[in-house]
Amino acid sequence: MEDVGHIVWDADLDKLDLKDPWLKKWWIQQVLIHGRFENISCLNFDEIKKVLPSLRLTEKIKSLWEDYFRYEKA
Repeated sequence: MEDVGHIVWDADLDKLDLKDPWLKKWWIQQVLIHGRFENISCLNFDEIKKVLPSLRLTEKIKSLWEDYFRYEKA
């Protein structure tokens, strides 16, 4: 994982097991909150859509993604 130190400061990112569903969801949440464009663009948008309802995001961030997926369908 390159250039992601600004996302999480207190985790050993090289040892992060993103195959674990809980950690994957946590990672997506952290990237959506703290990530830059290049970090967010590396995420799987289908995974974001799947976990979005259960993520703890600010209203603005959650609304942005809900709108994105709503207009993506159209």
